[in-house]
Amino acid sequence: MTKKIFRSILLAVIVVLLLSFSVVTLLLYSHFSNVSTTQLSDELSLVVQGVEASGEEYLNEVNSKNYRVTWVDADGTVLFDTEADNTSMDNHKDREEIFEALTTGRGESERYSDTLTLKMIYRAEKLSDGTVLRISASQDSVIALLLDVLFPMIVIMVLSIILSSFLARWLSKSIVRPLNTLDLENPADNDVYDELTPMLAKINKQHKQISKQMKELRRKADEFEQITASMNEGLVLLDRSGLIISMNLAARKLFNADETSIGQDFLTVDRSLKMSHGVEAALNGKHSEFREQRGSSEYQFGISSIESGGKTIGAVIICFDISETAFAERNRQEFTANVSHELKTPLQSIIGSAELLENGLVKPEDTSRFVSNIRKEATRLVSLINDIIRLSQLDENVESAKEETDLYVLANEVKDVLSLSAQKKNIEINVSGESCKIKGVRRYLYEIIYNLCDNAIRYNNEGGRVDIDVRKNKSGIVLSVSDNGIGIPLEHQSRIFERFYRVDKSHSKETGGTGLGLSIVKHAVTYHDGIIKLDSTVGKGTTVTITF
Repeated sequence: MTKKIFRSILLAVIVVLLLSFSVVTLLLYSHFSNVSTTQLSDELSLVVQGVEASGEEYLNEVNSKNYRVTWVDADGTVLFDTEADNTSMDNHKDREEIFEALTTGRGESERYSDTLTLKMIYRAEKLSDGTVLRISASQDSVIALLLDVLFPMIVIMVLSIILSSFLARWLSKSIVRPLNTLDLENPADNDVYDELTPMLAKINKQHKQISKQMKELRRKADEFEQITASMNEGLVLLDRSGLIISMNLAARKLFNADETSIGQDFLTVDRSLKMSHGVEAALNGKHSEFREQRGSSEYQFGISSIESGGKTIGAVIICFDISETAFAERNRQEFTANVSHELKTPLQSIIGSAELLENGLVKPEDTSRFVSNIRKEATRLVSLINDIIRLSQLDENVESAKEETDLYVLANEVKDVLSLSAQKKNIEINVSGESCKIKGVRRYLYEIIYNLCDNAIRYNNEGGRVDIDVRKNKSGIVLSVSDNGIGIPLEHQSRIFERFYRVDKSHSKETGGTGLGLSIVKHAVTYHDGIIKLDSTVGKGTTVTITF
């Protein structure tokens, strides 16, 4: 703006100077031209009177350096000339001023030199004897006048332009300075030109509206950030070009990104082919979903377009950790397959034995053995069904009646129940500790101790030992079941609480059991908000510790 004002003032000064010089020159020329013409007419009148009175004698006495007098006969012959020999001069009858004087009595004309810098003024008057007396004088033309004043005019213009440039610069800065010092944060507090007051009032009003809107936007942005930051699901917002607008904490952890990724192309953060195709589809207005393994977890990605006014303006990516769901699905599939197998095995044995008995293919002395096999397999089938029912109840988290139960008393009950199976392998069961009461479902707590002890007996060595300890410490009530049996290899320890999982499947027929005992233990402990810990060394034994 300062440059525009400076240029405008300077241009105005130059134009004014040029116009002033032009007008003054024309006025001066017009004035001097009028003066010269008047003087020439006066001189002609004097010369006419002199010639009328004295004739050629008067002309001989005329001695003027400014005027030239020529006396012409009626036929155009030059009778006398103050500057040239009349005999050598051409006939003047065709000269404009001579012809006009012969015709009307007075004549006048003006003629320019070849260079256009000199102008000749002619005035002629007819005498009483029919001759014509002409007087002439030279006068500078406008061009000559301009050339005469050109140098001083240029000097004046240069000085004027220099002076005006300084003044224009100072004036433009003076005009703009209040505008440059405007406090637009507080428009109403400015003391400037009155002409700016309405504009500043509007700016002040708009400023208040913008401040209000900005506060509201910041509040909503903070709310959005707090909501998305607390989400377990990853959330990414992209603009129309695929650049990241927002990425919550869960998404940054998943994609191994940080806050500097905002504004970057999302495909520089995640380069997977499925994600690339999904983002491209979403930006074209389509929805896509896919699952992908990321590290040790499995995620489901949903990518949808964001539309406004019927146009796609971006995309949103939602990431769900479905590891537990996927694990549960696999477990259900494995459980269904295992249940089918585990149910099928005793049923086939029962059906086979029953068919042999029905068809009379069993010797009388072997009948009791087949009947015993049917009973044993039926008992195993019932145990399996009961365990499945218990697991189903625990899976569904069915609320059961809770009561105050002494774990130390339950441990002794389990010892009594399992004493017979322990004696068969010459295994000693010991219960130690103190009375510890807990509010819970008595049959679930019983199942915990029973299954742990039953496993400790099944996978123990002949003449081994099982120790049950119940006591309180600063962490809570601690129940531990230890044995000095065969132990569990390290690679199997993370899976022994899975349903139907067996370390040695070939050994399962010998040890018996349904394969659901430890799974029931884990679910029952979880139901009571307990923590279960396993320590086992191959050949030395196993200790399971539960803290309530």
